[in-house]
Amino acid sequence: MKIISLNLNGIRSATNKGMQAWLQKQDADIVCMQEIKAQAADMTEEMHNPAGYFGHFHYAEKKGYSGVGVYSKVKPDKVIEGLGIADIDSEGRYFECQFGNLSVISLYLPSGSSGEERQAFKFSVMTRFMLHLKELIESGREVVICGDWNIAHQEADLKNYKGNKKNSGFLPEERLWLTELFDQVGWVDVYRKLHPDTTDECYTWWSNRGQAWAKNVGWRIDYQIATPATAAKAVSASIYKDERFSDHAPLIIDYMMIAPN
Repeated sequence: MKIISLNLNGIRSATNKGMQAWLQKQDADIVCMQEIKAQAADMTEEMHNPAGYFGHFHYAEKKGYSGVGVYSKVKPDKVIEGLGIADIDSEGRYFECQFGNLSVISLYLPSGSSGEERQAFKFSVMTRFMLHLKELIESGREVVICGDWNIAHQEADLKNYKGNKKNSGFLPEERLWLTELFDQVGWVDVYRKLHPDTTDECYTWWSNRGQAWAKNVGWRIDYQIATPATAAKAVSASIYKDERFSDHAPLIIDYMMIAPN
């Protein structure tokens, strides 16, 4: 089963840059998308339901902002739009598709880089989302959570770690939150399980400022995080950089498990 996670930074922009054409060549079973930056009325049929896929979306209330979605070859048994928490759900940050005992979730955690107010909101979301993460792992379901977590966990996960220790996305509190998620709650960072030592090759996001892409001054902030049994079935992980559809790169992971049917 192949799962792709990609922050689009606008589905219309990414489609214009060839994302949909590329996607058709990947033969992925499930594609999780973040930062749709569109409402249903803004999207073409190709964006809603590409050939061979069912499309599912959780739009932000604010136009041109946030939003997540999932493409799946098989129609889910159940979909869950949002967490049931008004201020988080209004920003379109969580969409879960259930296939039997497997849940695949597209997630977009907030960024706090625009100022103290948004950083405070980010911490609030992290606190409340941790409760949900604990419930999920205790539910007995197999789960893969794909998305832009807006946190680089370790020094190996960004180029300029020394200069970013006081910046959103690499704050000690954010990194400890992920450490708790992995070491105490029991979730698995699937890419790091398969590539424990990679540095420059692991980045999934590059700032549009300066020459970050050209100089590979990147961050690893896009993850596929899974329950242990599912993570153990991951056999390959790659980050696609041959084409650019947004300021993020697609994270592609293959699992040695039967795809939903």
